[in-house]
Amino acid sequence: MKQFMDKDFLLSTETAKKLYHEYAAVMPVLDYHCHINPREIAEDRRFENITQVWLGGDHYKWRQMRSNGVDEYYITGEASDREKFQKWAETLEKAIGNPLYHWSHLELQRYFGYTGYLNGENAEEVWNICNEKLQQESMSVRNIIKQSGVTLLCTTDDPVDSLEWHKKIAEDETFTVQVLPAWRPDKAMNLEKPDYAEYVAKLSEVSGIKITSFATLMEALKNRMDFFASMGCLVSDHGLEYVMYHPTAEDRVEQIFAKRMSGSAVTREEELQFKTAFMVAMGRECHAKNWAMQLHYGCKRDNNKLLYAKLGPDTGFDCISNYTPAAELADFLNALNETDQLPRTILYSLNPVDDAAIDTILGCFQNSSAIGKIQQGSAWWFNDNKTGMINQMTSLANLGLLGNFIGMLTDSRSFLSYTRHEYFRRIMCNLIGGWVENGEYPADYTALEKMVKGISYNNAVRYFQFALETK
Repeated sequence: MKQFMDKDFLLSTETAKKLYHEYAAVMPVLDYHCHINPREIAEDRRFENITQVWLGGDHYKWRQMRSNGVDEYYITGEASDREKFQKWAETLEKAIGNPLYHWSHLELQRYFGYTGYLNGENAEEVWNICNEKLQQESMSVRNIIKQSGVTLLCTTDDPVDSLEWHKKIAEDETFTVQVLPAWRPDKAMNLEKPDYAEYVAKLSEVSGIKITSFATLMEALKNRMDFFASMGCLVSDHGLEYVMYHPTAEDRVEQIFAKRMSGSAVTREEELQFKTAFMVAMGRECHAKNWAMQLHYGCKRDNNKLLYAKLGPDTGFDCISNYTPAAELADFLNALNETDQLPRTILYSLNPVDDAAIDTILGCFQNSSAIGKIQQGSAWWFNDNKTGMINQMTSLANLGLLGNFIGMLTDSRSFLSYTRHEYFRRIMCNLIGGWVENGEYPADYTALEKMVKGISYNNAVRYFQFALETK
């Protein structure tokens, strides 16, 4: 029997151990997509207790606590932080096979030096160990980032954001990790939302461009993209129901926008036509600015209407959507490609059955302008577990070039989530090591080192064209 989460955790062969310990483990972390608050980095936040770090805003954990019958009072309610931690500990001990079990214990090991396992009975002991460690200078937000080996991270930012905290971080020479904004214009696209007109008015004010039409909406967004670019932005990110392609004439798009701004509701077809025009325009502008474009789709959001009304979005009530038509994704990419305006694009579907479809679509649009120009993103959200990662990388290997994969991201709001990169790298090395041990790839360690270091870090540096050195 193997020891619980020892140094060879998830590494089942000698080749896998060599690949991980000698190549993957020594690589820095490039976190090109996360939801960390830049203000907390600028102010170098200190946490009072482990609950603030672990349970504040972490809807992954909230979902599991609800599954364990925990009352909302102990999840998002007014219970004390100690009480909330207790309920999480009691839930975690039942989470066998869940990545949260592994992530939580990797964090306890790497940041707090605790090598046991958390449960309801020893929660008080672990609570005290973690809180004592959190009082140390090494556990401030900036020091957590530095000790995690992070060289650069990209936050997720709305077009109307002033980016004031990014400016403060960039001007602070004592902090060498690059913190760059990423363009997330979902609110400007989602015209079906009840507060859309209010958002457009705010965008108009911030950009200094009076928005009276779809054309001027695009002008205002391009103005803000110029500002984001001046702050170092090199990537956009778009949250979509699915990658739609419902093209229509320009004058029709203008009519739809005018209808919505007059206070009228739009039909479903009008919504899709508008969003198609919006995303094509965004793709073209990303190409013009040499930005990489990330498309996250396949999620049905806010399903528990009762609790959504009380708690709002991103609180644990989303699920996988089964409506993600590959044909429309291919048509969307083709519309940009036909005019030579297809940017480097990363595709993430929340539905794992889309892996093969995505991996065949990639091959339709690759060219010499960039190595791996169109990427399948790492196993996302409900898929960033051991099985999901193995399936995603296996599909990419079967149908594309795994060696050009840009690897892992945290997609998290927690500063302790960088251990997810370790988790991913262990799984990746075990997968590749298994193929080598089975005689499916030669034990050519020169090639294997390049591949493992590339997927861990170097491929992403090259792909996004960040001002970083490869290792």
